[in-house]
Amino acid sequence: MFRSAKATEHCRAHGASSTMTDDVKRFFHNIQTRVAGLNCIIITDRDGVPLMKVGDDKSLGMIMKPSFHTTFTMATEQSNKLGLGRNRNIISIYTGYQVVQMNKLPLLVTFIGTESCNIGHILALDQQIELVLDEVKVAVTET
Repeated sequence: MFRSAKATEHCRAHGASSTMTDDVKRFFHNIQTRVAGLNCIIITDRDGVPLMKVGDDKSLGMIMKPSFHTTFTMATEQSNKLGLGRNRNIISIYTGYQVVQMNKLPLLVTFIGTESCNIGHILALDQQIELVLDEVKVAVTET
């Protein structure tokens, strides 16, 4: 489990208590260990600023850049303008890995797994993830 000093400062500045963020980290670490092939979970704000990372993100290159995460926000806005409504998830499958991005605005949750990672298992956790992130969302939107 990893959370940078900058992310800790960001969470505290937004009113997130240390206990709350530790509980959220523990929840996502548990998901990472239960879902076979899931390498990393990243929680960012809508601007792509990482708030929390769980797992191994060493070999992820482009996915770790804020511009990758903000693309999700832009795609969500565009689908809404087309009359399709807000999308909830984007699933991208690449050679060697898969990425699932969940719209939990003002947060974005990104799951990165191997080619064989069970995406259905990740998507089935949507409601639980929503409940766990409620306090973090409040803390982020209070600025």
